[in-house]
Amino acid sequence: MKSSAAKILPLKKLLTLRELWRWEGRQVVFTNGVFDILHAGHVRVLEKARAQGDMLVVGVNSDASVRTLEKAPGRPINAWRDRAEVIAALGCVDAVVGFPQTTPEPLMSRLKPDVHVKGGDYKPEDLPEAAHAGRVVIVPLKKGYSTTSLIRRLQGRR
Repeated sequence: MKSSAAKILPLKKLLTLRELWRWEGRQVVFTNGVFDILHAGHVRVLEKARAQGDMLVVGVNSDASVRTLEKAPGRPINAWRDRAEVIAALGCVDAVVGFPQTTPEPLMSRLKPDVHVKGGDYKPEDLPEAAHAGRVVIVPLKKGYSTTSLIRRLQGRR
């Protein structure tokens, strides 16, 4: 089994692997997110994403892009490298790559995954990056799971 650190790839290496996987006939699935505090809802989406193909690549927003997204004051809680390492440690994940933009569109335009998976809080028509994937799959969210609600519970605010 690959170590989690070995699954965190620079874009150039990932694109080389993508070509190998294409040559081998493997279906590449891509999903992305902040993954600030990993919870069961994230794991469910990642496992369902992996079930859509042979290889799962996860894009993780850079710290700067998370701040630009204005998730909440003080976010991200965890630094990019830590978030990437936690995602890479999951058995369903084959590769992790960072991206500095607020959307994965530039990354996906180069990766050209066969499938793009997002959680149920998105609609395919709201995903401009979907144009760079063979198909889009929306996975229903696990009710009651979000990083924001988890942070509120930890702070004693429901």
